[in-house]
Amino acid sequence: MTKQDILENQVNTVFLSVGSNIGNKRRNIEITKFLLQKNSIKIIKSSNIYETYSWPNKNKPKFYNIVIKVQTNLKPANLFYVIKNIEKKLGRKKAKINEPRTCDIDILDYKGKIYKLNVNNNKLTIPHSRLQDRNFVLFPLFEIQKNWKHPIKKTKIKDLIKKLDDFALYSIKQI
Repeated sequence: MTKQDILENQVNTVFLSVGSNIGNKRRNIEITKFLLQKNSIKIIKSSNIYETYSWPNKNKPKFYNIVIKVQTNLKPANLFYVIKNIEKKLGRKKAKINEPRTCDIDILDYKGKIYKLNVNNNKLTIPHSRLQDRNFVLFPLFEIQKNWKHPIKKTKIKDLIKKLDDFALYSIKQI
């Protein structure tokens, strides 16, 4: 009998951002949650849905966004691979950056650690490099994890929210 690596089956707590701004946005988010669970990603907590303008072009369709707290045995690279497959299943195509999409899933935080990986020619940076600037990430994350701290900046989430500009503070609504 071989001794299994103690870390191999470790349960990891991860925060994911899920967004959609094409089609039935609410349904796209629910299908995303279902597909995550089908791929050994257990949802512990989910925020309400928040509506925001598209960025950087406010004339594109508005986004619906949530943040979910999950547990998984998947390592960051494997989780990234599963996420990209789910996005593809929901009809996301490789398009120009910031174009409208049926599904967008980002890994915001993986166990409070810092990762810089190259996965299938994609650069994966955890925590997400712009999460501290995004109202559609900070508000739902605060809703489900009020004591969360940025792994690099060591800043509390409420302090990150306070640093948002007025437009970011007033242009988001919970639906």
